[in-house]
Amino acid sequence: MTEDDPVKIPIDGVLDLHTFHPKDVKDLVPEYLRECRSQGIYHVRIIHGKGTGTLRKIVHSLLEKDPHVLHFQTALYDGGSWGATEVELRRE
Repeated sequence: MTEDDPVKIPIDGVLDLHTFHPKDVKDLVPEYLRECRSQGIYHVRIIHGKGTGTLRKIVHSLLEKDPHVLHFQTALYDGGSWGATEVELRRE
């Protein structure tokens, strides 16, 4: 396995971005949401961490542009608080 090999992640409705390079997020998030919809998963939690908020802003920007996103919001306290975003996707 090389550094350029694709990373396989489970499609279970929870995407943890901690293990990904920020430059990969712009392609990863829309692709993950597409795959969730194809598997009938319409509620997704994206964990971006609290940090400086840069990654959260990138994720929210991507979600705002995605026509398959019904709405999104910062997760509730028990769902990661402002370190995660809850997303509701349109059904097929």
